[in-house]
This record gives sequence, C-alpha cells and structure tokens, in this order.
Amino acid sequence: MDTQGIDQMLSVLRATAAQAGNRVSEVQSAPAGGADFAQILQNSIDQVNQTQQKAEGMAANFAAGDGNANLHDVMISLQKANVSFQEMVQVRNKLVTAYHDVMNMQI
Repeated sequence: MDTQGIDQMLSVLRATAAQAGNRVSEVQSAPAGGADFAQILQNSIDQVNQTQQKAEGMAANFAAGDGNANLHDVMISLQKANVSFQEMVQVRNKLVTAYHDVMNMQI
C-alpha cells in the first residue's frame, strides 16, 4: 500500500494543529508543491476503493471455481482491503475530532 498520500495528509494535519496552537516554529516543512489536502484525501479513498474491489473480484472468482484463484491469495487480499478500510475509518475519526476541536476554539 502506498503511504505517501497518508504521510502528506498527516503533515498537513500536523502543520494545521501547530498553527492553531501558535507553535509555528515546530511546523515541519510542507511537501514541495503544497499538496492539496482534498486531492490527497480523495486519492486515499480511491485507493481503498480499488483495494476492496480487487479483493471482492478475487473472492468472486474463487467462489465461481476459477482454476487460477488461490485461497491463500484471496484471503490476503481480503485482509489488505479490511486493514486499509479500518485505516481510512481511523483517519476519518481523527479528522472529525480535529474539526470539532477547531469549532470549539474560543477566539
């Protein structure tokens, strides 16, 4: 699984949190080109979706009795899809928590 998009997303989140806490000096430098947060998030979601579709396709081929389908590969693919989905849910939870924190800040 490509973690570059997730690393960029975490970098943006850390930079935003540091700026919100007036800790601008601790902010790590942003990736070259200033990656668009929405695009990174969309790419991550698309990647999780592709992983799940691939796993479902492999499972369907195995269930249909395809001779090229291997149970071991199908199970690994399903677990990868599950882990990537759980990771996406955790990122979503962190984003919701960060949103609530920002909305509850007193100005």
